[in-house]
Amino acid sequence: MIEGGCYCRAVRFKIDGDVIFRAQCHCRECQYTSGGQVNVVMGMPEAGFAYTSGEPAKFQRTDLENPVTREFCGACGTPLLSRAPGMPGVVLLKVGALDDPSIFKAPEMAIYLVDKQEFHHVPDGVASFDRLPG
Repeated sequence: MIEGGCYCRAVRFKIDGDVIFRAQCHCRECQYTSGGQVNVVMGMPEAGFAYTSGEPAKFQRTDLENPVTREFCGACGTPLLSRAPGMPGVVLLKVGALDDPSIFKAPEMAIYLVDKQEFHHVPDGVASFDRLPG
């Protein structure tokens, strides 16, 4: 069982299931929502996810064909997770929202390097992709 929530503790969640993947995303959207850095996420099975207190605010761009839905605390702004239309049944948990972010360990892949900034770091040996693998 993995638990987490926002900085002000208004929104809390839990998730049960095996990690599907660990990634760092360099896409421009993630740079906006992370304050300029890469976004580190754990792909987890949506079926095991539940909010245990509070409700997140949600945002989805209206100018994109298949926008990601971003869920965050409406009070303190902490990013909690994303839901990507290209990954049905998966939630992308934001590692910073985990009670124990050390469970992330290290990324297995780095994606959207096409948008990578010079100051972003990709660890040696991590599988890297200009966009999504596949």
